[in-house]
Amino acid sequence: MSTRVSGPERPIICSRDELVADLEAGSKPASEWRIGTEHEKFGFYTSTYTPVPYAGERGIRALLEALHDRFGWDPVTEKGNIIALRRKDCPKGGAISLEPGGQLELSGAPLETVHQTQEELRQHLVEVGEVGRELGVGFLGIGFSPKWTLAETPVMPKERYRIMKRYMPKRGTRGLDMMFRTATVQVNLDFGSEADMVEKLRVGLALQPVATALFANSPFTEGRPNGFQSYRAEVWRDTDPDRTGLIPFAFEDGMGFERYVDYALDVPMYFVYRDERYIDVAGASFRDFLEGKLEALPGVRPTLDDWADHLTTLFPDVRLKRFLEMRGADAGSFAQLNALPALWVGLLYDKTSLDAAAALTADWTEADRQGLRDAVPRLGLATPFRSVMLRTVARDVVNLALSGLERRARLDRNGEDERKALEPLIETIEDGRSPADRLLADYRGPWQGNIDRVFATYAF
Repeated sequence: MSTRVSGPERPIICSRDELVADLEAGSKPASEWRIGTEHEKFGFYTSTYTPVPYAGERGIRALLEALHDRFGWDPVTEKGNIIALRRKDCPKGGAISLEPGGQLELSGAPLETVHQTQEELRQHLVEVGEVGRELGVGFLGIGFSPKWTLAETPVMPKERYRIMKRYMPKRGTRGLDMMFRTATVQVNLDFGSEADMVEKLRVGLALQPVATALFANSPFTEGRPNGFQSYRAEVWRDTDPDRTGLIPFAFEDGMGFERYVDYALDVPMYFVYRDERYIDVAGASFRDFLEGKLEALPGVRPTLDDWADHLTTLFPDVRLKRFLEMRGADAGSFAQLNALPALWVGLLYDKTSLDAAAALTADWTEADRQGLRDAVPRLGLATPFRSVMLRTVARDVVNLALSGLERRARLDRNGEDERKALEPLIETIEDGRSPADRLLADYRGPWQGNIDRVFATYAF
């Protein structure tokens, strides 16, 4: 989740039209489209396989301080606590932030190719790995905390999370699990116009369950198999319905920036940031804020920074800001983290593949899309869909992405294009086993039911 940094306030919003214009300002020519990746991982002590708290000589704070001292990251603090790091020297830039339960997230810089995102991730893992080894801390890429209970999971000292933690149980039953025990990988992509945004948004929403199935990597809860391919995705099915899901209105006539703004205005707020503190307004209306009618801040009107903050608290399967965020995949291995941006870049950044994906999903009904979202967390690629299994649809989708990347023809220093990053997905489709299936095979085989082996075997 985003971390607010103090600085000059953006202008006060005077009308709904300004919010529409703010989203529309994200439109860019194809030559300026970039790729931004975000990926989370669980820190653990390598000697005990227990979670890493914020405080202490070997805690998360010590890790962030060491990254600042050694690798030139700029600290972001809140009430004296370092809660994030930023660096502007692209392509090694971006930000490192903390999720509520201590999951360490890299929010990458906007880069031109999948090759560059891979190098960015590699550099990041080198840095956190070097510091982590000295602290006795390892990192695991997986969609749901495989061992620790919610009570055992540490809480990071970020005020926005305190507000969310209090509000989440009022809307859905799994919000705290989402906050503290899930980890994801997502890719942020650009659009060229309102029409291009709508086409990409619809394709992304329809195919998000396919991505969930391909990247399913969370079959354990509190040390045992949980019966799901992606337990992270199952948790999202019962997390605050006001702000999650497939947003069916995106497929209605008239969809565009205005329709998304109207949706966002009606999603209850969490907080407002003023004078370096978070003010709890959970459940309040941004429409009322727009008119200066917030009970907690009478007469105060929002700025564009407040609007940007509010947009980060919406969690649909594809989120619109000044770009689109694909949000359906579990965190995973180095190869899986690289495959996620490659999949969506191949589908959405090549017009031929985008149109083919739109045609593939054009006759899917709202019931089809929702049925996939409901079934995939448990069944993954084995989900029945119409007359086939989802694995067949996934094969078609990956083939479209491969064709799109081939036409992009972005070569690395070895003369290879971006299709190489999709090899893990090709393997998954060919042998019919997801990352979750491989974890379960290890658990029932060589690990002999010892969940601790997941840390030793699959840590970065």
